[in-house]
Amino acid sequence: MIRVFVVDDQELVRAGIVATVRAQDDMEVIGEAADGEQAVRGILRTHPDVVLMDLQMPIVDGVEAIRRLRAAEADAALIALTTFDTDDNVFRALHAGASGFLVKDASVDDVVAAIRSAVGGDAVLSPTVASHVVAQFLAFAPDPVRRAAEREALAPREIEIVGMIAEGLSNAEIAGRLHLSEATVKTHVGRVLTKIGLRDRVQIAVWALGGRKP
Repeated sequence: MIRVFVVDDQELVRAGIVATVRAQDDMEVIGEAADGEQAVRGILRTHPDVVLMDLQMPIVDGVEAIRRLRAAEADAALIALTTFDTDDNVFRALHAGASGFLVKDASVDDVVAAIRSAVGGDAVLSPTVASHVVAQFLAFAPDPVRRAAEREALAPREIEIVGMIAEGLSNAEIAGRLHLSEATVKTHVGRVLTKIGLRDRVQIAVWALGGRKP
């Protein structure tokens, strides 16, 4: 059972997300919060698998809440929720430690798929937001010497998998294309994260596209 914590200061929005999650046979809502301060306390107490985190909230906003959770070494997948597809807070949230992002008007199927993807370690990138955020990352060109050294540290198979992650493929899709087990793909992804010093698949995708690590 996937344990989900929902954070949004708008009661109707939060209720809609909660209803969506509860309608799934493999998910349960273990907590809710209307601001970032409540969220941090609740998440550290309940240890959810996935958090859906609104970014614009009173008292403590979503970006700061994500930062505090990562500082406390919370291991939940933190999905940032945004109203606008050009919200600069998404960029800040990824820097703070978000695992990905969705727009609030995403379909029920997209929300459910995002939760399952996050649990599986896949990137959660709402298409309407991804291009805007990646463009901001690319505005900061990495040190070419460091980037060359990082690439040199990767094995050919790892470079191949990095490219597929940048294409948006999941671990299962990569496994199918390369005729590998999903467990083997996860092992390769973990080695890439360690070698380059990245946090998750979102950062791998940005690195592959030439952007600076957050």
